[in-house]
Amino acid sequence: MKTRIVLIAAAAVLGAGLAGCGDRDRAVVYKQGKYQGKEDTQPWSNAPFSGDKAKWEGALRARNQAQDESRRTGN
Repeated sequence: MKTRIVLIAAAAVLGAGLAGCGDRDRAVVYKQGKYQGKEDTQPWSNAPFSGDKAKWEGALRARNQAQDESRRTGN
């Protein structure tokens, strides 16, 4: 009975040890100077502005003015 428990314990330790050997690196290889992610688009190329940079800048300026507390309160 004792021998059986020892054999089961040894098999479990051996199995756990071998399971760790199968772990592989999952990191992507970095290529020097190459961006591997999704390419970004310009913020003004989205739907409301359709590539009009001046219209986008105007909307940005108007939004910033609306967030200015002194302009909103009239002080």
